[in-house]
Amino acid sequence: MRPVPEVTVLAHSAIRIQGPKTVYVDPFHLTAAPHDADLICVTHDHYDHLSPDDIARVAGPDTWFALPETCLEAARKAGLPEERLLLMSPGEHLTWQGIVIEAVPAYNVGKQFHTQDKAWLGYVIEMLGRRYYIAGDTDDNEDVRRVRCHVALLPVGGKYTMTAEEAAALANAIRPGVAVPTHYGDIVGQSRDAETFARLLDPRIRCDFGK
Repeated sequence: MRPVPEVTVLAHSAIRIQGPKTVYVDPFHLTAAPHDADLICVTHDHYDHLSPDDIARVAGPDTWFALPETCLEAARKAGLPEERLLLMSPGEHLTWQGIVIEAVPAYNVGKQFHTQDKAWLGYVIEMLGRRYYIAGDTDDNEDVRRVRCHVALLPVGGKYTMTAEEAAALANAIRPGVAVPTHYGDIVGQSRDAETFARLLDPRIRCDFGK
């Protein structure tokens, strides 16, 4: 039996997926500096998702970076090496060193923090046949409801993203095997949001807090 990649929520929306490659998504408020990232995915250029100091803590000399095409200038300002940028648009797929990366639209519905025209992203990362959906800062919308994955990491803090109730409704619609709450306990959202999310999940979906 092949090993299953390990998923850890480090802080806020900072995710680490450890498998044949080490992938980080939106590193932020990190305390360690392992410099072990093979790939860093950035969902958009808000400071709590594209954090140059935190990227520097996990990046090494050969790290690659996936990010929205609309964030190229922000990547340059952050000092990311252009020769190792994987610029992606919503709906795009690519394969990088055996990992399939799908760019999923991430945008708000009825609020203006993350508008659809900015072409910001969530990602489905497929590793060892397992599909991990990291939603980024998004609301429940027709695009995210098309996602198919084994593990869904969804924001639950509200205000800038889905509420816990909305995130649970999305999880129940796309039916991953495992759902993980994110985007709470730091800038916005509290532990009770994660608990509400877990309580409202379809019992066939296992809640994992990624700790």
